[in-house]
Amino acid sequence: MKNIVLACSAGMSTSLLVSKMEEIATEKGLDVRIWAVAQDKVVKEMEQADVLLIGPQMRFLKKKLSKAAEELNVPIDVIDPIAYGRIDGEAVLTTALEMLEGNK
Repeated sequence: MKNIVLACSAGMSTSLLVSKMEEIATEKGLDVRIWAVAQDKVVKEMEQADVLLIGPQMRFLKKKLSKAAEELNVPIDVIDPIAYGRIDGEAVLTTALEMLEGNK
């Protein structure tokens, strides 16, 4: 199972995106767990994650979280603003899976 965590300011604005990603994962028969967390819970939740994606509105967190992500060997990036705005679960899921492949 692949664990994908999305970070945003309150952990709520990404919930619709998580739902769309889960729908696509189910359609493709992928064994993934996807969840959203608020910025104050990211480091703790990262311990359970295989990849971390940050909402575009929180991109300033990337530098701050990169050290913890590196220590945990968790790839980290900012969600593409266009995919985020369109709630394009397939694009964001594809990005997360590609990040995981590149991390092996």
